[in-house]
Amino acid sequence: MIVSTFAEDGPTECSGLPVQRYSAEGIHDEFGSPFEMLGHEKEAHKKPNGTEQKFVYCYCRRLAS
Repeated sequence: MIVSTFAEDGPTECSGLPVQRYSAEGIHDEFGSPFEMLGHEKEAHKKPNGTEQKFVYCYCRRLAS
């Protein structure tokens, strides 16, 4: 699976609403031991107004039962 969310150094709000920010390890912790993290990447997305929002992507695989 691929999951993306605001990075731990990303914005605290989006469209005026508070957001939850995660590290790669924090995302993996949400899904737990049935999943193995294969990798992760961070991205600084540039918005049309010139500001950036930082995201983190995690690539995980479900382990055999």
